Amino acid sequence: MSKTPSFITYRPLAGRELRWLAALAGVMLLATAAYLLWLPDVSALKRRNPTETSYMRIKERQAGRLGKRLPRRLVWTPWSGISEHLKHAVLVAEDGGFYRHNGVDWESTRRAAELVWEKKRFVRGGSTITQQVARNLYLSPSKNPLRKLKEILIARRLEKVLGKRRIFEIYLNIAEWGKGVWGAGAAAQVYFGHSAADLTPEEAAALAAALPSPRRYNPTGGTRFMERRKSQIVARMRASGYLPEEVDDAFIEESFEVITSTEIPVSTPEEVIRSTQTEAGEPPAEEQPD
Repeated sequence: MSKTPSFITYRPLAGRELRWLAALAGVMLLATAAYLLWLPDVSALKRRNPTETSYMRIKERQAGRLGKRLPRRLVWTPWSGISEHLKHAVLVAEDGGFYRHNGVDWESTRRAAELVWEKKRFVRGGSTITQQVARNLYLSPSKNPLRKLKEILIARRLEKVLGKRRIFEIYLNIAEWGKGVWGAGAAAQVYFGHSAADLTPEEAAALAAALPSPRRYNPTGGTRFMERRKSQIVARMRASGYLPEEVDDAFIEESFEVITSTEIPVSTPEEVIRSTQTEAGEPPAEEQPD
């Protein structure tokens, strides 16, 4: 057993040092409380579409530090202009209980926490669509537990102020689908050459499959992970009653082969912007339910 060197001595903290330590702890506690209790005013989102998000600014700053310019492809598409297939594919892939929870799926959060404890590192999972909207709009990808707690608080506020449909509409317009590709409108044009309204079940499943890591996985790529992920999403869509009965498995498989083998011209940012039907910043065309 090693002994403490004789030249190292210990002494209790003096009164002044204790006061400084208590003051520092108090400041840290106040700063933490201020961070958690300050919540953004989300009421403007009832009528106004966000033109940018915290995630967009972070990604663009990261590119700038590398001496690169990251073009922003964003085509705001109203709820009625987005394919029902994409809405269903995203639901089953990202948040099957979206219409049942109040912004936080506590069971999924518990499972994610247990996984973090088991792996001794932060892993993806547990965030609802509402939480992802909160994080993308106002926060950062940081794994800090305080950031996660604030994400939950903002998500609860979003649920109280906005309706489910409006939250989902915002999500589908700010989700990242590749470097500089934001929202379903831009993604549909970049990867498939047409509007978000015309997405097929197979194209919708391909886009939803890329959401866990949009910079790593290309919706039109034929990697083993993407093929398995797309098949799982289609199976969930069918099990949930979202796929028409006449769409059979053979047709789905053939469509996937077309998606992964066809060279689709990628639109430039200017072309995407010119094709915008509803400009970012305009109020939604239709009333959102509470």
